[in-house]
Amino acid sequence: MNPYILTTLLLSLGLGTTLTFMSSHWLLAWMGLEINTLAIIPLMAQHHHPRAIEATTKYFLAQATAAATLMFASVTNAWLEGQWDISQMSHPLPTTAITVALALKIGLAPLHSWLPEVLQGLNLSTGLLMSTWQKLAPFALLLQMQPANPNLLIFLGLTSTLIGGWGGLNQTQLRKILAYSSIAHLGWMILVLQFSPSLTFLALITYFIMTAATFLTFKLNNSTNINSLTLSWTKTPALTSMIPLMLLSLGGLPPLTGFMPKWMIILELSKQGLAVTATLAALSALLSLYFYLRITYAAALTMSPNTTMGTTPWRMHSTQTTLPLAMTSVMAMCLLPLTPGIMAILTL
Repeated sequence: MNPYILTTLLLSLGLGTTLTFMSSHWLLAWMGLEINTLAIIPLMAQHHHPRAIEATTKYFLAQATAAATLMFASVTNAWLEGQWDISQMSHPLPTTAITVALALKIGLAPLHSWLPEVLQGLNLSTGLLMSTWQKLAPFALLLQMQPANPNLLIFLGLTSTLIGGWGGLNQTQLRKILAYSSIAHLGWMILVLQFSPSLTFLALITYFIMTAATFLTFKLNNSTNINSLTLSWTKTPALTSMIPLMLLSLGGLPPLTGFMPKWMIILELSKQGLAVTATLAALSALLSLYFYLRITYAAALTMSPNTTMGTTPWRMHSTQTTLPLAMTSVMAMCLLPLTPGIMAILTL
């Protein structure tokens, strides 16, 4: 892609997200979401592959449906309440409709079916944008709204954690596994959204760090399925030794960074008298941990066949920038001891 066009599209992505961040009016927030969607569509379709075109079409239809629902609900709210302010939502009908529309935009279950298929049709760089940056604007709106229907949020959160764990069990494609991982992590964030927005923000940032480290690792190894990870030990042995730590951090095992948000979310849910919800969410994390362990086994404990049909690849020097990978992988593994300081900053 032409670098000038790429720069324009990336700046448009930033503009759309920033516009949504800064808006207190539903019409401006909707405009920001639409700029965001229209800016990423050329990035998704840039390779002109049939699967990429199919993924782009599915994404456009899902986002158009969510945007239409959001606009209809905000107009209904203006008709019923006489105001367009995001933080002053009080009527249950438009509040529920907007919550469902935003859930469709970020891929929460049971409105998640488009996300694994779309992510599977993208390359790893665009998939990283889809899994991280595109979640920011809808989450900003959810944080501003403070929805008046707590049961809906708990339903969306629990359904997402269960489907995100269950759906990834039978997958062999890494992008689909990361899509179900995204659904499960988003469910954890939605569960605690109404009780502690700062904790939701912490979980979101931690998820971004761990997902970026995982995507960049797969991109460096040029791996798109579990079987191709068996070649990673001969290509990048040092990086392959860190893959299990990054994946187990995504699974939420101590003493890695991913344990921090899950533990604090369980504590918060228990304080709010939702012990059964916290137990179900913790059990669903075991499902996710299983497919992370599958990837770990393929990457670190399986050697590629050294035969004439499967020879060891040459260890060519990579031309990719590895500084973002180094920073995100270290943070994905080592931020747990800084939990008190991070929480103190978030609660300022």
